[in-house]
Amino acid sequence: MNLRNRLLTGLLALLAGAAAQAEVIKIATTAPDGTAWMREMRAGADAVKTRTEGRVELKYYPGGVMGDQATVQRKIKIGQLQGGAFTGGEVSGINPDVQLYSLPFLFRSQAEVDAIRAKFDAPIKDGFEKNGFVALGLSGGGFAYIMSTREIKTRDDLKAAKVWVPQGDHIAEIAFKNAGVTPISLPLADVYTSLQTGLIDTAANTLAGAIAFQWHTKIKHIVDLPVSYVAGVLVVDKKAFDKVSAADQAVLREEMGKAFARLDQISIEDNTNAVDALKKAGITIHTPSAEEISNWQKVGSDSASQIEGEKALSMDLYKSLVETLAALRKK
Repeated sequence: MNLRNRLLTGLLALLAGAAAQAEVIKIATTAPDGTAWMREMRAGADAVKTRTEGRVELKYYPGGVMGDQATVQRKIKIGQLQGGAFTGGEVSGINPDVQLYSLPFLFRSQAEVDAIRAKFDAPIKDGFEKNGFVALGLSGGGFAYIMSTREIKTRDDLKAAKVWVPQGDHIAEIAFKNAGVTPISLPLADVYTSLQTGLIDTAANTLAGAIAFQWHTKIKHIVDLPVSYVAGVLVVDKKAFDKVSAADQAVLREEMGKAFARLDQISIEDNTNAVDALKKAGITIHTPSAEEISNWQKVGSDSASQIEGEKALSMDLYKSLVETLAALRKK
């Protein structure tokens, strides 16, 4: 074999070895392509691939093409996928504590959210590892508001509505049942079609989320009262994560953490900008009276009592959050 052929053979062997070492982590999500969530997750993936010199690659399947959250989690279990980007409610079956931030009427401002998350993001992410997953990113989508094809000004109006709750979201079910509603549980990907067909007429989402998922083309009314705080999380099967070297695991955590930190700021900006866009679409934003606000907040306190009674979350973590929030308000 001449020198040229030997060099070529050696180069091919090196390339084959590099390809064999590459770990491709396939991640599914219902987030539509082109949204800030997909843009930043792709940016994080690019940074991971560059810094690991191609040893780790994240491949995304957006827009619900891999099915609803139950289907995606089943595919992760059998190894067809290695991870998913979910809302807190969608992944609460793996780690119920991810819904701590989504307790109804818990927060009064973004400043409270920021202060609480600085302390509680880490233990919530740790909860996934206890259940066989690694949370590479946790980010806030903003406050969710009740939105409907029909006019809703009071709790009594809501009782007559056909209200959606995310499939598997036990906290949301508790909240709406305490409001006197029997909610309809559906995957997030089915909401648009269900609004179109009339299977449901009312749902809750962030303002930017309503636009991203095109719900704003169906809804006509929004109640200007934050119901809960929406969090999103990117989780990867720990078995797949453990195949990556320790150095590359650190890169994965760091770069995806940066991407989700950017998403926090982008979500605040997008939700602010969404108000004008929704008004221009002809949607009426109704501000409830002080009396109605009090009625809605009672739903929050009743729900909190039920959640505490059921021990639906880690009670130590829940009580610590409530105490920390009370101390913040005293200041």
